[in-house]
Amino acid sequence: MKCTDSIETREVEELFINIDPIQAGGRLTPEAQKAVIAYSDGYSVCDNCLKPFRLDYIRKPPIAQFHEECAKWLKMDQLRVVPGARRGFQAVASSMVSKGDPVVLTSLSHYTEFVSVEQSGGIPVEIPLSENKYITPDAAAGKIEEVIEKFGRSPSLMFVEHADYQYGHIHDIKGITKVAHQYDVPVLVNGAYSVGIMPVDGKALGADFLVGSGHKSMAAPAPSGVLAAKEEYAEKVFRTTQAKGDVTGRTFGIKEIEMMGCTLMGVTAMGLIASFPAVQKRVENWETEVEHSRIVTDALLSIEGTECVSECPRKHTLTRINTLGSFDKVAQNHKKRGFFLSGDLKKKGITGVIAGSTRVWKYNTYGLTRKQTDYLASAFQDVAEENGLVVNRD
Repeated sequence: MKCTDSIETREVEELFINIDPIQAGGRLTPEAQKAVIAYSDGYSVCDNCLKPFRLDYIRKPPIAQFHEECAKWLKMDQLRVVPGARRGFQAVASSMVSKGDPVVLTSLSHYTEFVSVEQSGGIPVEIPLSENKYITPDAAAGKIEEVIEKFGRSPSLMFVEHADYQYGHIHDIKGITKVAHQYDVPVLVNGAYSVGIMPVDGKALGADFLVGSGHKSMAAPAPSGVLAAKEEYAEKVFRTTQAKGDVTGRTFGIKEIEMMGCTLMGVTAMGLIASFPAVQKRVENWETEVEHSRIVTDALLSIEGTECVSECPRKHTLTRINTLGSFDKVAQNHKKRGFFLSGDLKKKGITGVIAGSTRVWKYNTYGLTRKQTDYLASAFQDVAEENGLVVNRD
């Protein structure tokens, strides 16, 4: 089947167990797929957009209601939908950072966080990792002290990962925000790998801003996401335009500057909203998701020469694994080199491991059933044995 002569039909989710780290939490629900079809035309959500002509005021379809309910769910005061987490970072940096301001990030920050700081003219500084690859409150305090000593003032903003994209570690956000607030530093919590897949309470975390990714973790089409803020900062990040045309005298109502007026005008907004009830429910199953993650990690560790780079036992479904001493040894003499692993897995109905990766790579078990989890765990062991590696099965 093809969509057009040049566009193949994507059948990955229908035909394979997909463990791609960035795709696992973004699989659409059946409800979202229906909404995608129904609202696929351009400005489809604008049928009933009345004054003041702003996205978060539209009540049919229930976009305004989603803004209210999602903010409440995340225990934050105000929320907007945005075209991906990166646009949430951009909005906050644009409103909170001035040229020359020091901004604290972490050694695990995503490149888009750096770009948002650079775009605003800020100077990024990084909190170093601990020996076990965590960001700690003490390290955060140390970096803030360094900034004060060097710049003569506190950072204007701090970005910190709730769960990072490199190791899938869940960091002590509550401790970090407590330290930052002692120096009057507002904190943006990057929840791209937590909001929508696990319970998140922005108030309990101490977040001043909380960003989520729709297409990574909220079962939504790309690009989509959410930006939530405490009331203290909402007026600033969601400020409205004061612009006026010098010839026409035109003004533009209550359009929000950082949102460029409106953000998700159609299919992305409706996919995000349609999946929301299921997303709210699925975060309650987080312990089961972690259990599945541990089953697969244990199976990989039963292959001699394999090491888990992420902390074990796992506390998240995204895991970084080192197979230099196992699968990569096979790759040295295999006719397909490192491509044998993804090829052998694909024959068993598994995809998501980057083709050619046999050294250090990542996978994400989120959303798998127990039956799929057991099959995946066994498949890794089978591939290892079929290629002459020693597996210590229970």
